[in-house]
Amino acid sequence: MSFSALGLPEPIIRSVRAVGYAEPTPIQARAIPMILPGHDLIAASQTGSGKTAAFLLPILSRLIEGPRALRALVLVPTRELCAQVEANGKAYARHSGVRVAAVYGGVPIPPQERLLRREGVELLIATPGRLLDLHGRQSLSLEDVEVLVLDEADRMVDMGFAPDLRRILALLPSDRQTLMFSATMPAEVNRVAREAMRNPKRLDLGLSTQPVESVAQAFYPVPRHLKVELLDAILDRASRGSVIVFARTKRGADRLARQLERRGHDIVVLHGDRSQSQRERALRDFRRGRSEILVATDIASRGIDVTHVTHVINFDVPLAPEDYIHRVGRTGRMNAAGDAFTLVSPEERKEAEAIERMMGHKVERLKLDDFDYLKAADPKSREPREPRGRESRSGSHRGGTATHSRTRTVGTTATASGGEGAEGGASHGRRPRLRGPDRRSRRRM
Repeated sequence: MSFSALGLPEPIIRSVRAVGYAEPTPIQARAIPMILPGHDLIAASQTGSGKTAAFLLPILSRLIEGPRALRALVLVPTRELCAQVEANGKAYARHSGVRVAAVYGGVPIPPQERLLRREGVELLIATPGRLLDLHGRQSLSLEDVEVLVLDEADRMVDMGFAPDLRRILALLPSDRQTLMFSATMPAEVNRVAREAMRNPKRLDLGLSTQPVESVAQAFYPVPRHLKVELLDAILDRASRGSVIVFARTKRGADRLARQLERRGHDIVVLHGDRSQSQRERALRDFRRGRSEILVATDIASRGIDVTHVTHVINFDVPLAPEDYIHRVGRTGRMNAAGDAFTLVSPEERKEAEAIERMMGHKVERLKLDDFDYLKAADPKSREPREPRGRESRSGSHRGGTATHSRTRTVGTTATASGGEGAEGGASHGRRPRLRGPDRRSRRRM
């Protein structure tokens, strides 16, 4: 099937061809004919399957004709995803004349105000907080919005974004078209769908609880104090392109980056405490291949579309099984080959088993040959233990030279188990007790 067979107008087809796409992906071939007539849609598809184009192409087709006003709004959970969708939107709109822009936090607001007031846009991609800031400053109007998209809908409806999302929905016209796209669809999505959508159609392509088949997965059991050494050994022995290493917290990501740099690796870091310029520079260097390894928290599990990511390594097992799917989805984009390795300490066994229950199968356990798993911890170099809270409420190596020996796979039961929300909610230790007179002048710590 070709894009022209989907009913897209010629200017959009020309732009798609210029980007280099010849045929639509399955999610695009199924979703676009549903969106063009104006149906509400809930769509679940695996990461890297082309969901962004599945909603942008029909929206841009609609915006070619009609008034020059803000008529389509895409809400996303992170700044990185906001910039990624904006870049895609501008590429697809190249020959259409539709104006596309993005607004998000971490950068000065006056330039965004000038853009919206003076130049205007028809398609706006936004993070919820910055959108509400701009609306409160009367820099934009939402009364003409015809289409609303919740991209990464599972994260958009979690507790971190729920209040802002509720306020935004109240500001939008009730007769709008609403689209929800994500790789995972937890129960909260259905609750919001009942409130925000009208008789939505549903589209489920592939198991949203599974990474794409082209990604090889493996768990590496390892004592916590040997994780850095094992990661260093894997990075040294694997033949690879670009690697994303996920840590659970911002502080943990910074510490891990320092440890890897001391071992001679070229590292860039991405998490919510970095400035916007630091975040943009890290992604730019990673995309251009200047740095092979990106150490990041879960804000990088969405919106990072780098075609040459060959390995995703979970230094910390994610607490939520759904986050594992999104992390692993950073490799194997558009069915390319990729590897996903997870370092599992004994303390993280329950989280690892929860991931297996969600996917419905066991993940192969591997050990690295010639690695000393019995080495004792060095008391002088022991790092403080990581907190277990989430940061964000805010086989063999393919082509490699490393050799492995298999260990017995831990059995699991087949029961089901159950973001950048308000970014940066990790707790790092208990608040110190204040005694006596100090309680009267207690300060927030």
